[in-house]
Amino acid sequence: MTRYRTLALVVLLAVAHGLFFIWYQRTDWNTRWPDQVGYRQLGAVLAATGKFTKFADAPSFVPEVIRTPVYPMFLAAIYKVAGTGQLPVALVQTALFAAMCVLVFLIARRITSPRRERVALTAAVLTALFSPLPYFGALVTTELWTAFLFTLSMWTAIRAVQSMRTSTFVIAGVLLGLTALSRPVFALFPVGIILVGLVFFPLTRVPRERRPRLTSWAALLGAFAITMLPWFAYNYVNFGRFTLSPAGGIGRGMWEGSWQATWSGRLQNELTLVAEATDDRATLDTRVHDVAARERLPEAPMLEYVHQWQDIRRIWTTPTAPDERVAARIAADREYMRVGLDNIRHQSPAHVLKRLARGVFILWAGEIPIRYSDIDSLPTIVIRAIWGVQALLLLAAITGVYALIRHGRAAEGCTLGAAIVYVTSVHFMILTEARQSLPAIPTVLVLATFGLAYVSGHLLPLEPQVHEREHL
Repeated sequence: MTRYRTLALVVLLAVAHGLFFIWYQRTDWNTRWPDQVGYRQLGAVLAATGKFTKFADAPSFVPEVIRTPVYPMFLAAIYKVAGTGQLPVALVQTALFAAMCVLVFLIARRITSPRRERVALTAAVLTALFSPLPYFGALVTTELWTAFLFTLSMWTAIRAVQSMRTSTFVIAGVLLGLTALSRPVFALFPVGIILVGLVFFPLTRVPRERRPRLTSWAALLGAFAITMLPWFAYNYVNFGRFTLSPAGGIGRGMWEGSWQATWSGRLQNELTLVAEATDDRATLDTRVHDVAARERLPEAPMLEYVHQWQDIRRIWTTPTAPDERVAARIAADREYMRVGLDNIRHQSPAHVLKRLARGVFILWAGEIPIRYSDIDSLPTIVIRAIWGVQALLLLAAITGVYALIRHGRAAEGCTLGAAIVYVTSVHFMILTEARQSLPAIPTVLVLATFGLAYVSGHLLPLEPQVHEREHL
């Protein structure tokens, strides 16, 4: 009874944290985070017409080329019940955040035992206190929703690895498919988990009887493929090719990533805003010259950056008809890829290494849960302190993988650790933003809790796992 009372307090803490960020973020709801606009449009049109398009009034159907459908479907369900305001979405996502804390508790408890729950409760508390999660829960973006789905997927994956039940592998495959249809970057994660099972389970000496059979992995992959099939069919019918997102691929990320670490994040953002606000090329060049003189940095790379930004963006902003803009957006993504790869070919090896190192750090430790309109006034020492906490949590999570392997939970440690390896790998060569790792953060916090317990000497030898029916 005591554990349920404590878990209920954790849930209340998470709800309070979410409500705080709803209040805190409200002033930025309609002025910042332009990603919200597209999701709002898709959700509203889906709720009103049942069609996956931003252009409900177009004379012919204009398919969506950037977003995948699951998060807009989630929004449409809320809009159907509560209207198209942002507050209902934020409240529902706050409830999902609280549910995510419970899932984290359940994942950690399955790895320990029902009689040793302090680690599980600590993991839930860490999740409830991790501010970037409720920060995005107050926004109409995919981060919190995808984090919930991914955490649910990882809980199911751990259950599957422990129970060896084919039905649980099937459920995991479906959930991973829904996760990928919320955030396409997770499309290859099922393959990653299977490779971990086939390669790292034997390497870490997981007993043969605890290694899932090939038929179990095949069931997971098959369920994932079937879940993805309707979306692939949608894209094939509308665009003539099997693809996750015709214009939402890695082209733009590759181009933006090719410039990452050339300047500070604030300076690159300033150059982007200058390019966006200045159509006349001569005026643009003058403004960039002034920025370069102020910063005492070379002008030529800045000019090249803003010119590329404008030239590619004009490919898809120039057409006015919705169907023409759809085709142009696909062409723009291809051009982003071509120019980005060309930029990388002309970079020195030292710059590439600097870009990759900085990108990985930003990915896992760069989130700043401060209102967007206030972030530029934040003292540097506060930013570095926030980064430091996140970096320590990642180091603790890596330690947690080692601790679980050493204490006889290699299958669980490798399965959870696959999230860190996968997210790092898929974002390694493209632009990295801290929020890209957010869906995997609850999994990281589970591992971090085990790592901290191990370092502090409180991770006692784990008890033998109980039977599936006795262990929720």
